[in-house]
Amino acid sequence: MKIKGVLLPIVTPFIGGKVDFESYGNMIKRYSNKGIAGFVPLGTSGETPTLSDYEYESVLEKTIEYNEKNLPVYVGFGGNNTEKMVKSVKLFEKYKIQGILSVCPYYNRPDQRGIFEHFKRISEATPLDIILYNIPYRTGRNIENDTVRKLAELKNIVGIKDACGDFNQSAELLLNPPKDFSILTGEDALFYSTLMLGGDGGILASAHIHTEKFVEIYNKVKENNHFEALKTWKEVANIIPLLFQEPNPAPIKYCLYKAGLIKSQEIRLPLVEISQILAEKIDKAINHK
Repeated sequence: MKIKGVLLPIVTPFIGGKVDFESYGNMIKRYSNKGIAGFVPLGTSGETPTLSDYEYESVLEKTIEYNEKNLPVYVGFGGNNTEKMVKSVKLFEKYKIQGILSVCPYYNRPDQRGIFEHFKRISEATPLDIILYNIPYRTGRNIENDTVRKLAELKNIVGIKDACGDFNQSAELLLNPPKDFSILTGEDALFYSTLMLGGDGGILASAHIHTEKFVEIYNKVKENNHFEALKTWKEVANIIPLLFQEPNPAPIKYCLYKAGLIKSQEIRLPLVEISQILAEKIDKAINHK
């Protein structure tokens, strides 16, 4: 089955330098009842580069433990050492997850042949579903649409989180999609546009805020109620640029802290908490009291 709807790349809350599992459990319980289509832990929003191996595995285990509604879980698992990833991906098979979200190899800047072979090797090493993650402004390499289509021919590469930064490229893929392949936007500001071009949904950090409205937009579009979908989209679109004005997930953690969903807006270096200027803008935009 295709992956559809709003998936949440859930943040990792910290307090006193440690993972705040109490807040994490409360978040999973809360968002499970908001109509989302699944969780994506341990991604960019989860500050994975700053987690120890022990913390990484603990967050994964707690995600499964707290996920009482058994929503689909796609774990962030990326890297630029193919052989290491091929060996490590086996570890995920003991967990009750649907698959992994795997970013394009970064820093070594492979060409399209190298990108294809990287994901092909991972695909061959596991029966788990794989969602590609294309985000060139972070990785330094773009997964071109022709490469996406070749990878989509592999049986367990089932979708893409598209944050390529080029709407022409995104639109071309949406208008000429691989068969039975999910196209999920990772560009939160393009969620509505992606749906209108036939996209399957989004993996949206912004959906931590006004979650029900993002779900409503998806549902209204699928019902062909585009007028109401656009009306709701206008209600949430203005907050999205503020949530990415400073490095993700600091602005989102600020919002969650202000809303009482996490105990601290603590974030790990090299990221820092948001500026007072941005905090005031966010407060005004979402009417924090």
